[in-house]
Amino acid sequence: MTIRTSAIRRIEHASSLRAEVERALSAAIVSGELEPGALVSVPTLAAQFAVSATPVREAMLDLEKRGFVEPVRNKGFRVTHVGEDDLRQVVQVRRWLEVPAMSLVTESFPTDRLDHYRELADRIVTAAAAADFSEYLAADTDFHLALLELTGNQRLVDIVADLRRQTRLVGLADMKNTVELKHSAQEHHALLDLLVDGRADDAEALMHKHIGHILGWWAGRTED
Repeated sequence: MTIRTSAIRRIEHASSLRAEVERALSAAIVSGELEPGALVSVPTLAAQFAVSATPVREAMLDLEKRGFVEPVRNKGFRVTHVGEDDLRQVVQVRRWLEVPAMSLVTESFPTDRLDHYRELADRIVTAAAAADFSEYLAADTDFHLALLELTGNQRLVDIVADLRRQTRLVGLADMKNTVELKHSAQEHHALLDLLVDGRADDAEALMHKHIGHILGWWAGRTED
C-alpha cells in the first residue's frame, strides 16, 4: 500500500471550516486519493477532520455543484467518475488560454521579482517530495495563476482558476517517489528559466507539454 500524506486530516485552525474542508476534499478527489466511485459519509469525514458535521455537509454540497460527488440516499456521497471527453475539453481550453499567455508573460516578466516566483516553484517541488498532494495542488495553482496575473488580464486569471477547479488528476496520488512527479515539479523552474531568457516559443512549448500531463501521467498513462 502506498503511504502518503492524506489531504483528509485533522483541521487545526481555519477562518472558514467549510472552505478548508472543501479545499481538502477537493484535493483528495482531484489527486485520486478519493477514487472515482468511492463512497464517503459526512459523519466519517467530520470525525477525520475533527470538526462538526455542518461544514462537511456544506462542503459536500459545494462539491456536488462542481460535479465532483453525487448524493447517495441514506449513505452519503459518491465520488463521480471522470469523463474522458470532459477532461480532454478542459485540457484543450486550458491550452488555448495558457499556452499563448506565456508569450505575453515573457515580454513583461519582472526579473527583479524572480526570487518570489522561485519560492512559489520551490513549494511545488517540496510538496511533491513529501507526497503532500493537497499542498502540491495549492502551490501549483498559486504558481500558475501568479504568472497569468502578469498578463494584466484578470478575466483570464479567473477563467483559468475555474478550469483548474474542474480538472481531475486521478492518477496523481499514485505518483509518489516517481521520476515523473519529480520531473513535472521541476518543470516550473524550467519555465521560469525560459521566461527570464525571453524564450517565448520554448515557454509556450513547455506549457503545452505541462498541461498535457493531465491526459498522460496524471491519468495513469505513459508519455513519449
